Amino acid sequence: MAQIGNVPEIIMVKDHLSNLNDKGLIKDWELPYENILTRLTAAVFFLTPVREEHLDLIWKELSTHKMLKYRKNEERKLSDLEWRVEFNEGFEI
Repeated sequence: MAQIGNVPEIIMVKDHLSNLNDKGLIKDWELPYENILTRLTAAVFFLTPVREEHLDLIWKELSTHKMLKYRKNEERKLSDLEWRVEFNEGFEI
């Protein structure tokens, strides 16, 4: 069982996002409420690319994690960053 706030799959995605940030593809990313998460399918990440042209490469990179889905963050309730990213495509409880 995963420890709350210490989920290996979430840590892998966070490391990947940090790496994409270091490569100059992502300007900023965040994971609100990280300290209460127990599984990747419940996590909602947000990111803003450095340039819109980088999005195809970002999605390709992140698709190495199962069940990737993303959309524009139009609501801006949890984050002001541009894109909402989740790893729960087709997931059902």
